[in-house]
Amino acid sequence: MTSGLFSLAHASGRSSPSRTDKAEGIENMLAWLNDHIEIVVAILSAVIAVFGALVSRNETRKQRALQMENLRHNVDAQSLGWGNSCIDVLNRAAMFARTRQHQANDQSFLQQRVNMMLVISSLVERGRLFFPNIDPSSKGSEKEGAYRGSRPPILDALMFAYYEVEALTRQGGPTADNSAEFIEDCRRLLVTELQAHLDPRRRDAMVDRYDDQRLVHRGEAIARANALLSKLKSRRPGIHLGERKETLQ
Repeated sequence: MTSGLFSLAHASGRSSPSRTDKAEGIENMLAWLNDHIEIVVAILSAVIAVFGALVSRNETRKQRALQMENLRHNVDAQSLGWGNSCIDVLNRAAMFARTRQHQANDQSFLQQRVNMMLVISSLVERGRLFFPNIDPSSKGSEKEGAYRGSRPPILDALMFAYYEVEALTRQGGPTADNSAEFIEDCRRLLVTELQAHLDPRRRDAMVDRYDDQRLVHRGEAIARANALLSKLKSRRPGIHLGERKETLQ
């Protein structure tokens, strides 16, 4: 009986100091916090500030990505509108070539031809906003920035059609029987290049999207444009492509 009481007392004696130690530890912690409240507040403020900065940076990144995507969609919409205008004018040019002999008189024919050339020339200049010249450092350093380098194939298609329309006469002339087919070939090249430019699967940087086009595709497009150029020169032996005004280069 005595042994049992001693054990209980012994056990009670062991547990009591433990509770006291815990209480003292809590009191010491509270006292330290009270003495260093400014440090604690500063640390908590720093943690909150870092967390807020991370959240803000993530939100800013999302907003920037959204703005870039909206800008890209806007540019695509505008370049598509430009492309639709090009397709329309090339279709009209092909029909004009087919029906030129039915014009009422030479004056009417010449007026329509000039109007067609003005529209095509304007479209070439507008197209430079979406399709800058390739390799601007390669040639034309004496020219204005937008005209240095080589025209991309999509603008070549318009210019070749311009030269063909310029060479048309009301009563026919060299290879005039298939001028419409040549202009339609130019239109097909333009449509192909425009489709590649608008392909949503491409992830090129927006401002350099056309210039960063895969080399294989660009090489094929340039080869086709060069073939059209050779064809144009063979059709119009007297044409001087390098003697146009700057707005037609």
